[in-house]
Amino acid sequence: MTIKPIRRIVTGHDLQGRAIIQEDGPAPRMQRIGGETGPMFHEIWNTRATPCPIDAASGEPEEEGIRLAPPTNGTRIRILDIPPDAPSLANQSVEEARAHFAEVGAADASSFGEGARHAHMHRTETIDYGIVLEGELVLIVDEGETVVRAGDIVVQRGTNHGWANRTDRNCRIAFILIDGKFDESLAK
Repeated sequence: MTIKPIRRIVTGHDLQGRAIIQEDGPAPRMQRIGGETGPMFHEIWNTRATPCPIDAASGEPEEEGIRLAPPTNGTRIRILDIPPDAPSLANQSVEEARAHFAEVGAADASSFGEGARHAHMHRTETIDYGIVLEGELVLIVDEGETVVRAGDIVVQRGTNHGWANRTDRNCRIAFILIDGKFDESLAK
């Protein structure tokens, strides 16, 4: 499967305070998670505080590797290319599911186990805005599922969920993740 590159354009300010194009190029970090059949993560930007400081020309805060959740009190935007579900997903073990999420620093996010509706069911303490750009996915939650297509927007509010690509083509989805805090009644 050929993956179209993602172009990232970052604005800033020159020494006189005028708006400039600071960067224009490919997303600086890409990584496939879960082997050849897993999703491709295109990391676009992260912030470390709310409100986010805006200065003249700093860059994205440095980060090692790919992390599922945004930084504490921060945000993250990424694009995911999610290929069709591999047949092997149906036979994945709990350990393999945890290892999948461990690749993005979130083994504990995995909720796969007996009765789970998808091998990549997970839960994060975040609010996520998912915007389908191309293709379609099935959003699976504990009690139901729905198909999301290009142009649809999902507001994911810290719920247990999984994404299934039951088609024969790639789905490209943008995610904006915002650090959150579970209400006591919803904490694990």
